[in-house]
Amino acid sequence: MTTATAGGAGAAPPADDTSPSPSPDPKKPGRSVTGTRRVVAAVFLLPALVLLGALVLYPIGYSVYRSFFDQAGTGFAGFDNYTALFTDDTILTAVKNNAIWVVFAPTVATALGLIFAVLTERIRWGTAFKLIVFMPMAISMLAAGIIFRLVYDQAPERGVANAVAVSVHDTFNESAGYPKARPLPVHPLEKAAGGTFVSKEPIRAGEPLRVPLVGVAPAKMPGDARPAEGSPAASGDKISGTAWLDFTRGGGGKPNVVDPKELGLKGLKIEAVKDGKVVATATAGADGVFTLPASADGAQLRLPADNFREPYNGVDWLGPSLVTPGIIGSYVWMWAGFAMVLIAAGLAGLPRELLEAARVDGANEWQVFRRITVPMLAPVLAVVLVTLMINVLKVFDLVFIIAPGSSQDDANVLALQLYRSSFGTDADLGIGSAIAVLLLLLVIPVMLVNIRRIRKEGRR
Repeated sequence: MTTATAGGAGAAPPADDTSPSPSPDPKKPGRSVTGTRRVVAAVFLLPALVLLGALVLYPIGYSVYRSFFDQAGTGFAGFDNYTALFTDDTILTAVKNNAIWVVFAPTVATALGLIFAVLTERIRWGTAFKLIVFMPMAISMLAAGIIFRLVYDQAPERGVANAVAVSVHDTFNESAGYPKARPLPVHPLEKAAGGTFVSKEPIRAGEPLRVPLVGVAPAKMPGDARPAEGSPAASGDKISGTAWLDFTRGGGGKPNVVDPKELGLKGLKIEAVKDGKVVATATAGADGVFTLPASADGAQLRLPADNFREPYNGVDWLGPSLVTPGIIGSYVWMWAGFAMVLIAAGLAGLPRELLEAARVDGANEWQVFRRITVPMLAPVLAVVLVTLMINVLKVFDLVFIIAPGSSQDDANVLALQLYRSSFGTDADLGIGSAIAVLLLLLVIPVMLVNIRRIRKEGRR
C-alpha cells in the first residue's frame, strides 16, 4: 500500500503570494470609470463648482431675473424691457452696429491674417514682419483706443490719417489760396454772389489795376511771396495790375496804396467778365503782378470763389458716417496679427509634397492657394473666425475711447449700451439686464458651433 506525498497529484497547488491583487470593478457602486471614488472626485471639484456658480451661474440667473423688473426693481415689468431693445432708437443703433462688427471685423482680420501668413513664407524677413504685425496684440485696448483717437484727429498737424489724406489731395489738387481774404469798404472791390468779389468800376486800358485784400495773416502768406510791385509795367496793349495784401505790420500803411513792406498775393486768380462771360484770365505772380489782354478793356474784374474756399482739411474719420468703420480699422490693426500667427501655425503643418505636386501638374500660385491651401486650412480659419466673432460681440473699450461724445451714439454697440444703461444717474438696471441677456443669447450659438467643431476634431 502506497502513501500519497505532499507533492503528489492529489495535493492542491501552493498559493502564489506575489500574484497581483484584483483591480477594482468600475461598475461597483460609488466608483467612476477610472476607479476613483465619486465622493473623492466631488470633494476636489467642489471649490471649482462653487466659484463657477458664484461667478457665472448666479450672475446669469440674477440678470435674467432682474430683466423682468422695472427701473426701480420693485415692479414686475414682464417683457417691457425686451420690447424696449427693439423699439428704442439708441439700442437699435447698437444692435445694427454689432451686426456690422460681427460681419466685417472678423472677416477682414482673418483675411488679412491669411494673406500675411502666406506671403511671409516667401520673403526673407518673414519672421521680423510677423513680429511687427503681431506686436499690437501686446497693447491693451485702452492704449490702442488712445493711439487711434490721435490717428483719426481732424487736424492734419496732429492726426496721421488726415495728414496723409491732405498730402495726397494737395498733390493732385491745388490748395485754396486765401480762404479768409476780403476787401475793405474803401477798396475798389465789392462782394458778389457765390463768394466772389468784383470791381466797382469796369477795367480801362492804360489804367493800372489794383486788387488789394485784407484778412490774411502774414504768417499764412506763401513762403516765396515777394514785396508787391506798386507800378507794374504793361507791355504793348495789355492791361497790368497788382494784387497784394493791403496790410503793414506795425501799422502806418495807407489803404489802396502798395506800401514797401506789403506782399503780393501769389497765385490769386483774376477773371475779366463781359456780359456774364469770362473773356480773359490771369494769375498773380510772387510780387502780385498780373496781366490781362486788351480784350479785357471795359470788362468787370472778378475774383473767383476758388480763391477763398476753405482748404481741404482731410476726412472726418470720427464723424457719424465713418466712426464705426474707423473703429473697426483699429480693431483689425490689433487682431490681424493674432489671426496671422494661428494661420501660419496651420500653414506650417500642411504637406509640402501636395503643394509641390499641384505645381508640377501645372497649377499656378493662385490656383494652389485657392484650391489647396485654403481648403486645407479651413479648420484653422474656422477657429480664428469663431474666436474673433465671440470677441467682437463684447467689444467695448475701443468704442468708448475712440468715439467722441458727438458721435458716440452713432458708434454705439451693445456692450457700450449695457454700460450706459447700467451706470450713471439715469441708470435702468432692467434695460441693462435685458441687454446682458441678449448678448448672452447672441454668444451662445457661436459657442455651440465652436464646441461642435472641437468634438468633431476630437473624434478624428
